Amino acid sequence: MEPLGVILAGGGSARMGRDKALVDVAGRPMVEWVAGAVRSVTDDLVIIGRDGILTGIRCAPDDHPGRRGPLAGLATALRLAEDRPVVLVAVDQPWVRAATLEALLDRAGPIHAVVPIEGNARQVTCAVYPASWAGRAAEEETAGGSIQSLLDALLYRQIEPAEWQTWSEDGRSWFSVDTEAALHEGLQRFGPLPS
Repeated sequence: MEPLGVILAGGGSARMGRDKALVDVAGRPMVEWVAGAVRSVTDDLVIIGRDGILTGIRCAPDDHPGRRGPLAGLATALRLAEDRPVVLVAVDQPWVRAATLEALLDRAGPIHAVVPIEGNARQVTCAVYPASWAGRAAEEETAGGSIQSLLDALLYRQIEPAEWQTWSEDGRSWFSVDTEAALHEGLQRFGPLPS
């Protein structure tokens, strides 16, 4: 069953000072780099946290737009996905690798999420979530929780560095560009993205 590809783009971009989705990275808007990687694993793609169309991609607002944080987007995505898994990536992760998303999907199951771990931190916005979590995610979001608290309560598979490094992953897939300084750091660490 084809997963739903989701790009989270509901934040206010306060630290960047402008719309992160449209920040130029190596000649293209950041959202287009993310979309290219997500399209490698599914043709069904949606940007959550907005209305209308953004760079040719359909958008859907959060179910509860007044609430902040990625759980609101995940809960909305799981509702839209119906019985399909959700491949979730944040809009500010332009170096996300198609091979990493494919590897995460390969490890997905009907009741557990698949989440990379780096530096003892769960990389919740570069992960795969099962459709079976839809009801619980909505409840957790209504209660003011987070994706982290949702993971504390449900089953998920941790992908430790020793595993994801075998995919030629170096952490770039979840490197977040939420400031101009982070953009410069990413370009120095990972280089310009392929054209």
